[in-house]
Amino acid sequence: MEILLIVLVFLGLAFLQAFLVQHFGLRGFSYRRGFSRLTAGAGDTVDYVEVIRNRGPLFLPWVRLETRVPPSFEFRTREEIDIRGNNYHQSVFSLTPFSQVTRRHQVLLRQRGHFCLERASLTAGDLLGWRLITRDMETKAEIYVFPRLLNRDAGLLPSQRAMGEVAVRRWIQPDPIWVNGIRPYRDGDPERDIHWAATARMNAMQVKTHDYTADPRLMVLINVQKKEEQWGDLMDYEQERIEYAISLAATMCLDALEKGIEAGFAANMPLDEDTRCACLPPARGAGWDQELLRAMACLRLKWMLSFPTFLEQLPVLSGTDLVILSCYDSEAIRVQVRRLEALGNSVTLRLLPEVDHA
Repeated sequence: MEILLIVLVFLGLAFLQAFLVQHFGLRGFSYRRGFSRLTAGAGDTVDYVEVIRNRGPLFLPWVRLETRVPPSFEFRTREEIDIRGNNYHQSVFSLTPFSQVTRRHQVLLRQRGHFCLERASLTAGDLLGWRLITRDMETKAEIYVFPRLLNRDAGLLPSQRAMGEVAVRRWIQPDPIWVNGIRPYRDGDPERDIHWAATARMNAMQVKTHDYTADPRLMVLINVQKKEEQWGDLMDYEQERIEYAISLAATMCLDALEKGIEAGFAANMPLDEDTRCACLPPARGAGWDQELLRAMACLRLKWMLSFPTFLEQLPVLSGTDLVILSCYDSEAIRVQVRRLEALGNSVTLRLLPEVDHA
């Protein structure tokens, strides 16, 4: 009789705790997550931080949080699992009343991209698993993974002429500070250039002549098409050459900015969900390097326009060093190259190397 009574009491308590957990267990539950940094480079390791809080008076015997993560995220913790061939991250824990748990997971970022984790699946249950609570939660964790930079000393960058060397005097303007001589006055010369001392000495109107200053600009153009007749998007195994092109473009732009050269890039592919081709005209200044890298992180390897059409529709450029990164050359591209050169630009076409997939 006593054993039966103990069993009944146990069952009653189990039923009560299952009822309480099911109806009131998540009333004080909150969950937030994020990365330790908003930006990082491909190959870096960052922390993925989860903060779970139970502000209620009930004990939660077990809670499971599950979220889908990009395949390029390599979690270096034992909570990482794989479900049905897709990458999921799962955390399982218990929460005492009025408690908070903070978990840090190290993540190796193997690939460039803009990644935003938006939803997580929550499952909670009582001690014996009689009642399950499931809920989809909107909780955002965002990170920009910059392209992997190349070794600048390995001979991978184009020549100095293609990088817009400062000493090259093209598209040049007179610098009013640098005076390199005098000459006789001509109609239309500004009054501010008159050299009064020389005029008095030579008894004829003389004006100052100025040295010239170069204003070099670099624009890197990336072609996402692998071949001229391509109309569809790239397969996964074909994307490595374009990723190399993006890395090369990022390295070139940073190298130019460090030398005081304006830099920008454009590509016949979009940024994130945009329907237009990416285009950031050459500029320089505080934070511009980060702006370029963030935009390159957002590049989607999706074909938008054929490359000749893309070149034809570029904003008018003049006096700019253009470097084209492409998997192929064609007469249609050469026609656009000649047109850009006629506008006063220097154009260099660099063919991307093949990638060995063996």
